Amino acid sequence: MSETKQAGHAWKYRHGSSQQGKAKKKKTRVLKMEAQFTFDELYCSPLREERCYEVLDEGKGEPQVKAKYVARNLPEVRSTGIWVMDEYINSLVAGQFDVAAFCEERGLRISDIDSMVFMLTGMRGIDFRQRYQLQVMNELLRYTTLTSAEVARRSGFGSAFNLYQITKREYGEAPVEHRKNIREPGDEGRYR
Repeated sequence: MSETKQAGHAWKYRHGSSQQGKAKKKKTRVLKMEAQFTFDELYCSPLREERCYEVLDEGKGEPQVKAKYVARNLPEVRSTGIWVMDEYINSLVAGQFDVAAFCEERGLRISDIDSMVFMLTGMRGIDFRQRYQLQVMNELLRYTTLTSAEVARRSGFGSAFNLYQITKREYGEAPVEHRKNIREPGDEGRYR
């Protein structure tokens, strides 16, 4: 087989259609009943501590204000009552966004996770995971001073370049601009 034909077959395999002609229409699944959970009910923040202020007054001169971090009253993982889903959410909370690795460790197929997520939330599995990653990215950009590379690593996007591409695609701006636009006064360092 010639290199051109091989390249065409590789493209067809990755994209589900040939380079020539019309692309196949994607079938969109719609849950025909109310979803049991919303995304927000299943999302767990990676920021586990909140900054609080304590006034120290030793009776000598001006009282001092000291900042300290205390644990936020957040559940580690939202319990769905379905242990596989709870483990999946727990892996996302831990920053392990590789669905294939999660499934391989448990003897599952990716389609099993996709179907379970769809049945519980009405979202496709990939849409749920990507929205989870975007939410983690937004919280890290808003509340921390982490670099773009650190935010990309912790949110599962890999590199600063990937983070740039994603924020440009999703929000039309670079990560630095996006951080400025979503951050409100007092947000920097509020959580860690």
